[in-house]
Amino acid sequence: MTVSKIAILGAGNGGITAAADLSQRGFEVALFENELFASNLEKINENGGIFLQEKGEENFIEVHKVTTDIKEAVKDADVIMLTVPGFAIESMAEMLTPHVNEEQVILLNGAGAMGALRFVNTAKSLGIEKNFKIGETNSLTYGTRAFPEEAKVELGLRVKKLFFAAYPREDTEELLEICRELYQCLVPAENVLHSTMENGNPEVHPGPSLLNAGRIDYSNGEFYLYKEGITKHTVRLLRGIEAERIAIGKAFGFELEDAIKSRYNRGYFETNEGTLQELFNKSEVYGAIKGPTEVDSRYFTEDISDGLVLWSELGETAGIATPNIDAVITIGGTILERDFYSEGLTLSKLGLTELSVQELLRKL
Repeated sequence: MTVSKIAILGAGNGGITAAADLSQRGFEVALFENELFASNLEKINENGGIFLQEKGEENFIEVHKVTTDIKEAVKDADVIMLTVPGFAIESMAEMLTPHVNEEQVILLNGAGAMGALRFVNTAKSLGIEKNFKIGETNSLTYGTRAFPEEAKVELGLRVKKLFFAAYPREDTEELLEICRELYQCLVPAENVLHSTMENGNPEVHPGPSLLNAGRIDYSNGEFYLYKEGITKHTVRLLRGIEAERIAIGKAFGFELEDAIKSRYNRGYFETNEGTLQELFNKSEVYGAIKGPTEVDSRYFTEDISDGLVLWSELGETAGIATPNIDAVITIGGTILERDFYSEGLTLSKLGLTELSVQELLRKL
C-alpha cells in the first residue's frame, strides 16, 4: 500500500500537530473532532489550516478537510489515526467501527494503554466482527503543544524512536511497513502489552506530581513538572516505580528501556550522561512544557487509571511486588476521592482475567 490519504481523529495536541505535519509532507489529511469539542476546529476551519512553529520558524499549512462528521472524515482514507487519550478509546471505537473497512489501517498514536485490544473488544461488544488492521505506539510521535484557539502548533520534537505493535501481533510486520510511510521512527514491539509497558507516562507523571500536589494547587497554573518538580527526592519515587515496571516486563519476557534510555532514544534528552534529575531539569523539550496545572488532570487520572492500575495487576499475575505503584494508586485515589482500582484498566476489562503469564502472552 502507498499511503496518500489520512484521517486524523482527535484535535488535541497530537491531532492538530499531526494534521499540520502530515499535510506539510504532502499527505491529504482530514482532521476530525467530536462535536462536543468542535471548538477545537473553529479557528482551523476559519483559517483553512494551521500555523506550524518549529525551530524558530513559522509556516502556514493548509489542511484538506476539517470536520465533525466521522463518516466523511474516514471515507477513502488509507490510514485512520487516533490521537486521543486512553479514556476515549472505547467511545471513539463506538463512533468509528461502523464506518471503517477491513482494508483501512488504524493507527493509535499516543500513550500506550492496550488501545488496539480495547478497540477490537468494543467492536465485538457492538456485534461488529471485522478483521481490523490495527496497531498502536507506546507514545505520541511528537513533543508538542497545540493552541486550537489560535490554530497554532509549537512543535518541539519529532520523536526519533517509538515502539509499535499490532493486534494481533502477527500483523505487526505488515502494518509497521505501512505506518513507517508516516513515521520512520517506529520499531517493532513484541506485542501490545510490550508497547504498553514502554509507555513512560505512568512512571514519570503521577508519582512526582503527587509529591508536588500542594505546589500545583498553590501555583495557580504556573507549574513545570520537569523543570521544578523533578528533584533529588521526587525522582526516587520515579525510580522505584521504574524498577517495578522493569521487573514486571522481565517476568513477561520483555527487556524494557529505563527512563534515561527511553527518553534519550526518543530525543527528549540530548545526552544519556548525567542523573535522571539533571536530564529532566535541563531538557529543552521538557523544560518548555507547563503542567500539570491542576491536580485533577491527566497526569494523575489517566496515568493512574490506564497505566498504574494495569501494571499493578500484571505484577500480581507475574508474582512481582509493586509497593510504589500501589502507593501512588492509593494516595492518588484518596486525594482525588476516586477508587482507581475499580474504575481503572484491568485484565478483567480487557477480557484477560485468570490467565497465567504464558497464557496471557499467547492471547496477544
